[in-house]
Amino acid sequence: MSERKNKQSEEVGEIVSIFLRGRTWYISYPYERRTIRYSLKTRSKKEARRRAMAKEREILDGETEIPKQSPLLDDVIESYMSHLVAENRSKKTIDKYRFCLQRLQNLATRRKVRRVSGVDLELVDVFKRERIEQGAAPKTLHNDVCTIKQLVNFAERREMIPKNPLRNLKMKMPKRTPQPCWRHDEVERIIGAAKPPYQAIYRLLADTGMRIGEAVWLTWNDIDLAAGLIYIRPKPGWKPKSGDQRSVPMSSAVEQLLRTQSRVGDWVFTARPAPDKRKKGQQIYDRRALEHLKRILKGLGLQGHLHTFRHSFVSYAAIRGVPERILRKWIGHVDQQILDWYFHLADEQSKDAMNQLFDAPSDHATGTDDVKFDNPTQPKEDQGNDSDLQDDDKQD
Repeated sequence: MSERKNKQSEEVGEIVSIFLRGRTWYISYPYERRTIRYSLKTRSKKEARRRAMAKEREILDGETEIPKQSPLLDDVIESYMSHLVAENRSKKTIDKYRFCLQRLQNLATRRKVRRVSGVDLELVDVFKRERIEQGAAPKTLHNDVCTIKQLVNFAERREMIPKNPLRNLKMKMPKRTPQPCWRHDEVERIIGAAKPPYQAIYRLLADTGMRIGEAVWLTWNDIDLAAGLIYIRPKPGWKPKSGDQRSVPMSSAVEQLLRTQSRVGDWVFTARPAPDKRKKGQQIYDRRALEHLKRILKGLGLQGHLHTFRHSFVSYAAIRGVPERILRKWIGHVDQQILDWYFHLADEQSKDAMNQLFDAPSDHATGTDDVKFDNPTQPKEDQGNDSDLQDDDKQD
């Protein structure tokens, strides 16, 4: 045991010693009845000795400042979570962050990292390896690492640490996973097979492109039947993903649905009442809506989830020639890449486009030399105005 300890620690001067933690060398020296320890930011023992000796010369000459001890990781996490609450983040977001940071705390405890300054590149590498072994998807892993980096950035902004140990952390966006997309006739089959109260909410998702959370949090105050508009706006305990208010026009089917929808309480869509009817008018659960949808999809032999209604709406609207600026206002997106990802061109529609391209009269037959191709998803009067779309924030 003593031999192993000697290999991992070494006195390099009168007052300074170095020791190995993980694969990184640290310095240690006494100061006013306490011991100062911090990373030398190197894995080389030779370089660690050199830096430690330089530090000892500074100490003996009175030219060094004693580094401020960084706060405990647990305290920083609690402070950061309180900050998120003060920023009015949604409960879902706060729960997601807390779950990720709990994993970080567990790892830090096992690695004997007590302070936020110890959340360095090495610890993040170990975190990533463990999450991969646990089967975390690339997007989930990316989000977890982003959360950890945001925690350390928060500590730096609040001057809890003099230097950010993750300042050199490189974040690479994972490739998006291909998502299913239903054809218009498949959407109608799904809605036709659904039962109340889920059939109504599926119709709304299919005809507006709204997110399931936006539909679940709709109240009758958000419905303007006279104007034919649905307002998506924040409420206590919830806000839209984009954070901004928007309005979505009603299709004739949605307008008819809302005119005939029974009004029980404030929520537009309510859960099926319990047998004792004491919970009548309760907000519908998105998880129950998903479970019902999964049973329908299994019977129809289709793949997808509640968000697939949104994908299918965007694809159908774009193919039918809805101008991009209008479509983006409907669905609440301002990021061109996200909109492109939502746009799915079905094989049948792609084949039709190819046939139309070569079945159309040749421009050369009429003596036309210049051939111009219009954007099939953008009317002619809107072409050339793409600069209007570049000022939007990139936010999903």
